[in-house]
Amino acid sequence: MALIAQNHLQFIIEIGIILYLGIIFLLNLFPMTLSAVLFVALGLGIGFTVLFGIDALYLFLAFGQNEFTHPFGPIALLAVITALAALPMMKDSGVEIGKLKGFIYLIIVAITIFGGLMHRSFLLLWLLGLLIGVFLISKSFRQKSIFTIKRIILMVAAGVAGFGGLELLSQALQMPIFSPLLRILRLETFATPSLNMVINNTTLLGHEPESAYWATSTGFADGYISLPMSLLLLFGLPFPVFFGILVNRKDTIDYMLPGIFGWSYDFGYLTLIMLLIWCASIIFIGLKMLHIYRERRENGDKKYLGREALLIGSLGAFTAQALIGLFLINRSMNGTALLTFIFLSAMVASHIVLLKKD
Repeated sequence: MALIAQNHLQFIIEIGIILYLGIIFLLNLFPMTLSAVLFVALGLGIGFTVLFGIDALYLFLAFGQNEFTHPFGPIALLAVITALAALPMMKDSGVEIGKLKGFIYLIIVAITIFGGLMHRSFLLLWLLGLLIGVFLISKSFRQKSIFTIKRIILMVAAGVAGFGGLELLSQALQMPIFSPLLRILRLETFATPSLNMVINNTTLLGHEPESAYWATSTGFADGYISLPMSLLLLFGLPFPVFFGILVNRKDTIDYMLPGIFGWSYDFGYLTLIMLLIWCASIIFIGLKMLHIYRERRENGDKKYLGREALLIGSLGAFTAQALIGLFLINRSMNGTALLTFIFLSAMVASHIVLLKKD
């Protein structure tokens, strides 16, 4: 049947359509008051703090780790930025926010520590997302620019201190897994061969079949970019999948290269161009909708406060994940993280339908 996906890319598109329709329905079904949005955001923030904390604890206890930061880090970012966006709205309404603000900051610090211990790429995603989120909040509420020399220096210093602290911790505990320098050395060793392989074998509509791992490769959608294997198994789709020890073959692209190379290799340059246009369109839609929400709020319409806070969180998280995934590490928007990426885009785009509904 035509509706049954024939390859990974078609399956990604079909799941994306289902997610978009489902989110549009759910966000119209439930009330979008500021209190409800803040309650859910705080609940998610607390939940992800505990989840990342347990994962980090297991790392110290040598129980292994589940690496929740890759698939769920952007959603934690959505929750935290949404909660931060709700603060000036509550302040304008005369609500005391001192204790709540401190609690949100505590969540941010905890997730920064726990998530940073698990993955250095998450630390970059987290800091970049917070920066984008605070910038969107300052623009939405016409606050002073956050990009002062002092703040830029503080952000750079915080990043350097974070990575330096991880390196010292790795040496003190003799746990190389925490070392950012080890990650850089691995990139220096393996990234160049991977990059040469991708550049020399990528075509407009995929890649040269003989360059892929699979002997039966068709030169398109060989599983280097895919949704989580659990979804493929759920629908019984016979697509090529890297699992077990074969993950190392996938890591030559997934772990070593930015997403622009992974997507272009597996699906071709044409698909990469369409992906970049789609990402830019989602960001444009989000910024346009924020402008509309701000105008209505400043005209005294308080019905959209919850939606505005949620949109700021969704747009900040989506933008950060897009930048890190496309231009730093492919794994940040592959597998379950790709499902998260589509979800965040739907959380932004659905506001067009929500606004027309009213």
